[in-house]
Amino acid sequence: MTLEEFLHDLHYDIDKVRPPDVEPDWDDAPLAYKLYRGQPSFPLSLDVPLSLEGERPPAEPKLREFGHFLWYVYGITQVSQSLVSLGEVARYAHWMHTYRRFVPSGGGLYPSELYVYLKLEDLPNGVYHYDVIHHRLVLLREGNYDAYLGRALGNRCDVSSCFATVFVSTMFWKNFFKYDNFSYRLQGLDAGALIGQLLEVGKRFGYTSGVYFQFLDRAVNHLLGLVAQEESVYAVIPLSTEPTSRWFGMDNESSPVTASKLCLELPDIHPEHYVRSRRIRNYPAIIRVNESAFMESTESFRTMEETVEEGAPCIGQVVAIPPVNRLSFGLASACRTRYSPGMDFQLKKVSDMQLASLLSEAIASFQYHNDLDKGKSVQPRVSLYGCFVGVEGIPDGAYHYESDAHALRLLRAGDHRGRLQQGMTMHNVNLHQVPLCLHVAGHRHHLIHTLGSRGYRIQQMEVGMLVQRLLLTASALGMGGHPLLGYETDICDELYQFASNGLTCLIQIPVGPYRTGSRLEGRLHS
Repeated sequence: MTLEEFLHDLHYDIDKVRPPDVEPDWDDAPLAYKLYRGQPSFPLSLDVPLSLEGERPPAEPKLREFGHFLWYVYGITQVSQSLVSLGEVARYAHWMHTYRRFVPSGGGLYPSELYVYLKLEDLPNGVYHYDVIHHRLVLLREGNYDAYLGRALGNRCDVSSCFATVFVSTMFWKNFFKYDNFSYRLQGLDAGALIGQLLEVGKRFGYTSGVYFQFLDRAVNHLLGLVAQEESVYAVIPLSTEPTSRWFGMDNESSPVTASKLCLELPDIHPEHYVRSRRIRNYPAIIRVNESAFMESTESFRTMEETVEEGAPCIGQVVAIPPVNRLSFGLASACRTRYSPGMDFQLKKVSDMQLASLLSEAIASFQYHNDLDKGKSVQPRVSLYGCFVGVEGIPDGAYHYESDAHALRLLRAGDHRGRLQQGMTMHNVNLHQVPLCLHVAGHRHHLIHTLGSRGYRIQQMEVGMLVQRLLLTASALGMGGHPLLGYETDICDELYQFASNGLTCLIQIPVGPYRTGSRLEGRLHS
């Protein structure tokens, strides 16, 4: 199977990458978090602030505040027991016990892990893993690695100006055991949601940041002591208290660097970790597609200004929506109330002001520094479409949100909930109870013509980043959002007439008011 065929099946023929007759062995499921054994550890403060209002001015980072930052980004924040029905009779229902975080994850499996290269006065300089279950840092490699990491990033970052560098990785088995090869699509989305949360929380702590999607994979994995067949880094995010212009996106004018030579500068480390699964199935397709995205030399690094893939402009009636200012809301509160309603959506009126705020804030907060755009402000590579019903002042229909003009473009009039419901492959949401059904769209060829196989996972991460902004904004507006992949892509693409502009629907997010479901919850903070 070629790369193009594999990626096509991930979106258009899911049964080929996730056989419907394969049942996960839940008795042998892996942990949803990584546990290292025998490594030095440093506990983090449990006295987490309960509010995050506005953006803090830059200040000298301390371990105490950085621990709070990590908790809001990816810490375990909630213990939840949900009543899950397995049949029409009550005796076939059971309680599902899960640990939750502020970011969503497909099936609640959390394949992403967080590592950080830290230089703080309160603990030794070095590379750490964030142990979420114990809220602590586990030391993997002590020392100063500014020069090594700078070369792994192609000398495009002044690492010495950054007090921390965060690595977002993916552990393949953590969700492959349930989703088979379909897990590859989920892994990019999960990593993106985590990155989106990290960037938003970083603003509240006064940290400047930038995302590097391109780096020498083997060298970065080697620094962290990862086995590439089990886990691999997807993104590198330096953090600083200095303006981004002083340290991010430096021109790479030095000699090319290769991963094979760079790895020779550091000895191997093999820290032991616990998975829990006694039997781990092979996943050769995941390994192949991941390794095909590896970059061996900094000469492979690209920027999107060199080659830009664009869809044709849409044609249709422009529908005005109210002008809005940036939302001012408490991020901590929005995180706590974020909820995926499932069957708890409840159809109620949504105002045109709510819709305008949702769309505008999601796109505005999505702007970020990254190595594809060389730190410049360019058009996002993903965009928002939606089917809206019962919105005050907005005719029912399928729309494209044009962020530059802050306007809606009507592509197909009418109520399309029946069509969308028919296209659901998993009927875990009643779309007839949903006023806003949003779709994030991107290039049908997933940027692989520009960025190779790495383009696919970059696209999925950017989708996840935008989805997290949508969910937080919906929460701040008193609504819930439920990301879904169980839908027929062809139906959605035809609805928005994507055949003419080379786009495709990458994820579906019903958004709207909801009622509280039957669940027992406990918040994990002091």
